[in-house]
Amino acid sequence: MPAPLVCCGLTTLDVTQTVDRLPAADEKVVADGLDVTFGGPAANAAAVAVGLGVPTTLVTVLGTGPLADVARAGLAAAGVAVVDLAPDAPDVLPVSTVLVTRATGQRAVVSVNGARTPRLPAPAVDLLTDARALLVDGHHPGAAIALARAARAAGVPVLLDGGSWKPTTADLLTVVDLAVLSGDFRLPVPEPRDARGPGGALDDEAVDALLDAVAAYGPSFVARSAGAGPVRVRHARPDGVVTRSVLRPPAVPRGAVVDTLGAGDVLHGAMAAALAKGEGPSDALAEGVRRATASVRHAGARGWLDASRDRS
Repeated sequence: MPAPLVCCGLTTLDVTQTVDRLPAADEKVVADGLDVTFGGPAANAAAVAVGLGVPTTLVTVLGTGPLADVARAGLAAAGVAVVDLAPDAPDVLPVSTVLVTRATGQRAVVSVNGARTPRLPAPAVDLLTDARALLVDGHHPGAAIALARAARAAGVPVLLDGGSWKPTTADLLTVVDLAVLSGDFRLPVPEPRDARGPGGALDDEAVDALLDAVAAYGPSFVARSAGAGPVRVRHARPDGVVTRSVLRPPAVPRGAVVDTLGAGDVLHGAMAAALAKGEGPSDALAEGVRRATASVRHAGARGWLDASRDRS
């Protein structure tokens, strides 16, 4: 299923409930909102890209069973073409339980991610025939690395959604051109205690050191998002000159934040879509940040797309 954008990584089934507050130990709270739909970094990114007008193929694992049927139907409705690497494997689709706090839009997530995924075959690299960008999220690393190597050889930019460090992240980074890290991303070596600012956040110097360390594996463009905070960027130009910059997201009034679930997926999906349209890394990142900021005013990772369609 050749397409301008290929996304490789995790699909989940997300069960999302909205609550006034998170429950304490041995406490039950009543939710007044419930949504059951597909999720996962690569799956959400693929749906975002399609919503922005870029045909996208998702390489993932769904398997068989009623939960897989729900996710598959949702992806089809979103217009995402799917290549299932384990189409006959029963009950392998991860389920994420998400609690969204109504007043702040913050979310708490429990998920098994890809822990039950069987050994996967290598995907066919002819999926990249028409590709102008490849996004990988660090899950299903064998498939991701195979596609990334083929993309690099064909001159197709490879973008990593760096949500967290995984055992295979180092290998994947060697075949990645652009890496956009989450605020939770850490190297396996802990940073000095004095590298943390108020609330345990990394200070600017520590973030820049993190970007340097990730870039040492191979990516020429490395950035780190920080929720509503500034995005720090390290870009090594072809002539070897390294530039640093800071991208500040548009401000969102606190009372306007409905749901932060999937904002990072929106960032990566919109950035990948922009890369597939031929935008450079900095402009593509700015587009991703802009779309992610808009998304938190709506429920779910894709609610803002529905709102955009309703206005058009």
